[in-house]
Amino acid sequence: MKVTIYEVGPRDGLQNEDVTLPVEVKRELIGRLAEAGLRTIEATSFVHPKWVPQLADAEELLDGLPRADGARYPVLVPNERGLDRALERGVTDIAIFGSATESFAQRNLNRTVDSQFDMFAPVVERALANGLRVRAYVSMCFADPWEGPVAPEQVVSVGRRLLDLGCYELSLGDTIGVGTPGHVEALLDAFQADGIGPERLAVHFHDTYGQALANTLTALRKGVTVVDASAGGIGGCPYARSAAGNLATEDLVWMLDGLGVETGVNLRSLVATSLWLAGKLGRPSPSRVVQALAKEM
Repeated sequence: MKVTIYEVGPRDGLQNEDVTLPVEVKRELIGRLAEAGLRTIEATSFVHPKWVPQLADAEELLDGLPRADGARYPVLVPNERGLDRALERGVTDIAIFGSATESFAQRNLNRTVDSQFDMFAPVVERALANGLRVRAYVSMCFADPWEGPVAPEQVVSVGRRLLDLGCYELSLGDTIGVGTPGHVEALLDAFQADGIGPERLAVHFHDTYGQALANTLTALRKGVTVVDASAGGIGGCPYARSAAGNLATEDLVWMLDGLGVETGVNLRSLVATSLWLAGKLGRPSPSRVVQALAKEM
C-alpha cells in the first residue's frame, strides 16, 4: 500500500502562526520538504492579505520557488481574483475551501452554504479550462463550534456538490479536532452510500483531542490513501481553545513506516527540517516524533 501525504505546512500551518516568516525562509522550508521526499506541498494562498497577512508574499514566494522533479505545489484560491493571481504565476494546481455548515460559511466566506457554490463554480470552470487541477476542502465535517455536531449527510451533500463542479479530490476537514474513529467511519460510510468512494477522498485532521492519528488509521482502513499533514505539527485552529493544530507529518510518517506503508519520505530529514523551522518560529514543535528523535540528532 502507498499513501500520498499532502503537505499543508507552508500554507495551512504558517497562516495560523503568530510569527510571519521572511519569504526566503518559506522558500527554504518548501525546498527542504521536497528534499525529504514530499511530492505534494501546498505552497501558499491567494487569499487577500488583509485576511491572511502571513501569506501576503504569495507572488514573490512563487516567483523564486525551487521546484523538485515530480513535485506539485498547489495554492489555495478563494475566488476569481485569487485565480487570476494564480494563473499569472503559472500555477498548475489549486484548491478551494468550502464549508459544511452555515455558521462557518458566514464567518469564513461571508456566504451561505448554498451561495458559496456561486463563488466556486466560475473558479473551477475557468481553472479546468486552463488545464489546472482543482482540489476541494470541506471544513467542519464532524462538528462546528457554533452549531454542534454535524450530520454526515450534511457533509456528503456539500462534498457531492464540490466534486460535481469538477474537483478531482475532496479533503474532509475536522477543523476543530473533535472527531473520533467512530465519526470517521460513519462519514466515510455515508459518502460510500452516496456513490463516492475513498479514491475521491482525502482526510485532514487536527489533533485538539489527540485523535488525529487514530482517525487517520481508521480512514486508511476504510480505503483512503491521501492524508493531509503539516510538518512539525505547525498551525492551530482559531475556533477551538487550546487546539493542538494539524496532524504532524512526522507522527504520520512514523505510524505509516511502522505499518510498512510506502510514503517516499525520509523521516530524519523531515525531523531536521521541523527542528530548523521551530527555531525560526521561536517555539518547539508539538510533534511527539520530532521531540523524541531530536534527542538522537
